[in-house]
Amino acid sequence: MAKFYGAIGYALQEETAPGVWTDRIVEKNYRGDVVLDQRRWQSAEQVNDNLNLDNSISIIADPYAYQNIGNIKYIVWNGATWKIQSISINRPRIILQIGGIYNGERPTKSP
Repeated sequence: MAKFYGAIGYALQEETAPGVWTDRIVEKNYRGDVVLDQRRWQSAEQVNDNLNLDNSISIIADPYAYQNIGNIKYIVWNGATWKIQSISINRPRIILQIGGIYNGERPTKSP
């Protein structure tokens, strides 16, 4: 079984102005195991097919992960950022099912 160490992105909603809510992205690093490792090409109405992963990564969760489980958006794995398709809880672990490439916001890096 392959090992995992990387960032998981959480989208926490904050009120930036009265009645205006925006996502603040927070990344936390976790370690765990790659439980399932398979890839699937999805045909699309474009020149190139899309690559989707059907991977499952089991992380060792901390209290922050359990409190914000509904806010998990993406995982950074093998140099790419992937969307989370589904989440299952198997204490003390959380199993994340990975889907396609994530193209949303990421936290800004300070120089």
